[in-house]
Amino acid sequence: MAMGKRQPKQGELFIPTDAIPEAPGHPFYRQLNALLADAGFDPFVEQLCLPCYAPDVGRPSIPPGTYFRMLFVGYFEGIDSQRGIAWRCADSRSLQQFLGYLPTEATPDHSSLTRLRKRLSETIHENVFAFVLKLADAHGLLHGKTVGVDSTFLEANAAMKSLTRRDTGDDYLTFLRKLAAEAGLEDPTDEELIRFDRKRKGKTMSNEDWESSTDPDSKIAKMKDGTTHLAYKAEHVVDLETDLVLAAEIHEADQSDASTVVDSVQTAEINLVRAGSESGIDEVVADKGYHRLDVLKELKDEGYRTYIPEPEQVHDHVWIGKPEGQEEAYRGNRRRTRGARSKRLQKRRSEKVERTFAHVCETGRGRRSWLRGVEDVSKR
Repeated sequence: MAMGKRQPKQGELFIPTDAIPEAPGHPFYRQLNALLADAGFDPFVEQLCLPCYAPDVGRPSIPPGTYFRMLFVGYFEGIDSQRGIAWRCADSRSLQQFLGYLPTEATPDHSSLTRLRKRLSETIHENVFAFVLKLADAHGLLHGKTVGVDSTFLEANAAMKSLTRRDTGDDYLTFLRKLAAEAGLEDPTDEELIRFDRKRKGKTMSNEDWESSTDPDSKIAKMKDGTTHLAYKAEHVVDLETDLVLAAEIHEADQSDASTVVDSVQTAEINLVRAGSESGIDEVVADKGYHRLDVLKELKDEGYRTYIPEPEQVHDHVWIGKPEGQEEAYRGNRRRTRGARSKRLQKRRSEKVERTFAHVCETGRGRRSWLRGVEDVSKR
């Protein structure tokens, strides 16, 4: 056999479709398309998105099912940006088949993804999320009785340099120059400002005083690696029996875990109802960061049994004057957390909830957001 040599080639002006080699397809995406087709995914999302479009007027848009499939591609392929998703779909014939495009058809551009995301509301995205839960429930993969809750930070699409003072609107350098002038430094250079900033006392960057000029919803937070960034807080409610994420909520990063857990659990309940599941949440398992008296009482009033360990510091609660029911909720939670079942549940929570963050944030490249605003980050 003679060795083939790479030669410059000139493309044909016209190519018959039967001359285009057929891609073998990807077995995973073929199976996923078959699963979605059996469940009626495309008619469902088209009917769901129908109110967002004019009736039979204008050029037909990209099918909503294609948009959501491209979001799936971003997760499965580990692509964090819309430009990357659009490029990957255009480059792969297997993904073209997954999206329902012929070799002679162009796949959607990243700008089309942006327009569709803005057109489709967050409620529509939540209903598609519930559709997947319904599909899992139909295959016996949804239990929903005992859930684990945890949160992590997602880096926002905003730099610390974009911070401005809430009271005056000054950026950080302007703010420093005013402080330097008050300290007696006249017309300092940037190097002198850096040295002055390094030595001054009481240097803090508080969300009460500062906000991002490009993404006001993002908040200053200390990330898992110890660095400080503008960020959002993602909170997952996970079925501890089946590893399914029942709710994936996005909150502002300065909200404490205890202040958001009730809303996240209630969202998980709503998703179960949307999915038509007969399951209901009975037990909530979380770490000690979620322990707060009013939260324990509110979860108890909603009918949940809590397994939330107390912080390490010693508490000497005085129950006189406290709202009725707080002591009962506190003592019931303390009794449960000291049992053997609580230890098993905490071990399962740390394993399975953290695994969902690994899948979404690391494998699915969701740790860094390229979108801005709580609503858009929630949609993604």
